Amino acid sequence: MSSGKKLFGTDGVRGVANIEPVTAETALKLGRAAAHVFAQRRDPSRSGRLRIVIGKDTRLSGYMLESAMVAGLTSLGADALLIGPLPTPGVAYITRSLRADAGIVLSASHNPYEDNGIKFFRHDGYKLDDEIEARIEHLVFSGEIENIRPTATKIGKAYRIDDALGRYVEFAKQSFPRGLTLESLRIALDCANGASYKTSPCILRELGADLVVNHNHPNGTNINADCGSTHPGHIQKLVRECKAQIGITHDGDADRVLLCDENGDLVDGDEIMAIAAIDHLQRGCLEGNTLVATVMSNFGLDETLESRGGKVLRTKVGDRHVIEAMLRHGHNVGGEQSGHMIFRDYATTGDGIVSALQILRVMTETGQPLSELKKVLKKYPQAQRNLRVKEKPPLESMAGVQSLLAAAESELNGKGRVLLRYSGTEPKIRLLLEGRDQASIDRHADRIAAELQSTIGEG
Repeated sequence: MSSGKKLFGTDGVRGVANIEPVTAETALKLGRAAAHVFAQRRDPSRSGRLRIVIGKDTRLSGYMLESAMVAGLTSLGADALLIGPLPTPGVAYITRSLRADAGIVLSASHNPYEDNGIKFFRHDGYKLDDEIEARIEHLVFSGEIENIRPTATKIGKAYRIDDALGRYVEFAKQSFPRGLTLESLRIALDCANGASYKTSPCILRELGADLVVNHNHPNGTNINADCGSTHPGHIQKLVRECKAQIGITHDGDADRVLLCDENGDLVDGDEIMAIAAIDHLQRGCLEGNTLVATVMSNFGLDETLESRGGKVLRTKVGDRHVIEAMLRHGHNVGGEQSGHMIFRDYATTGDGIVSALQILRVMTETGQPLSELKKVLKKYPQAQRNLRVKEKPPLESMAGVQSLLAAAESELNGKGRVLLRYSGTEPKIRLLLEGRDQASIDRHADRIAAELQSTIGEG
């Protein structure tokens, strides 16, 4: 691996498992580098060995990466606390709960099973900032720590934490008012054969829900396979079949959630944020009267909040940018259209089941069905196109694409928007057009997508 390469993308290290950079060799080096960086940043008042939590989703390759990461951490004198399959927000919580020095999640989120990834949390459960990631990356490539070799009793140990799942279940339940139950609701749940396959059913059942569960039998290769939040048709069908009042569907690591109402109609992240933000405004607990969302969220969010005395703060795409803005300005509710929602009064990162519980609380307290609650948001029509690409040249270098983008923006004339960006986690380019007329933005989206396909499309 050369010094010109990068490891970290927008959400940790990610790629095809057993191909660089997601290999056992690099995982071992990352473990060593991370242990060194976290030891340097440790509070001087703390004594004893460095303690780092490792959790994972249900991918087959998780065993390989977990073993390599343990070898790396312990070889630099840190103890590894193994918690097994648990949602990403569960790893963040357990890191805080155990007073560990850091947390590591082995997951590729919504990607197919053959992919995997490595991402880190600080001791307080928040994701690493760019500076710390860059330091870890530098140590992996430079080999500066090759001579740091603890011996004898200074080598670290690995421990299995048996009660991690129970701890996280109790934590998530605490985000739902103690005086309320879900006994009046039939809930359909899709666990994507991922990390939530035990936790979300347990949480909802313990709160009293009449639960119908699907895709909760992971086998190492079926995570996200035609199920979960990337294939919401399944939860919509399940809701209609079992006559549920709400459907809940996670991605593979359960840091995101999409819902569907009692009619089987999808409720996306923008609608979830609108319901939650208006509820927080009405209760006087939306900090700064501000919801934090990305540039991908529908402009209808701005109009909805403004009509009730609130506002929307926009960030770049990625839940880490949302969280950074929330921390910087002291806001407590934010998220993405894709279903990453951060309720900072309860969690330090996107948490699919905690987010669902916030909407279930509003449904229970108001007695209103989700189909009525979601009407709070009046959306602008959107056209989205996601294409796989063989390369990622600078967008400004593609003259044909730039010409079509300019034409679309000219026709929208300030009453809509055009966004084009590369995915930070996949070989894809994402196009979004938003405007008043669906037919018009679909026409422009198809033209731009066709030009992209001919220029950089995978095939």
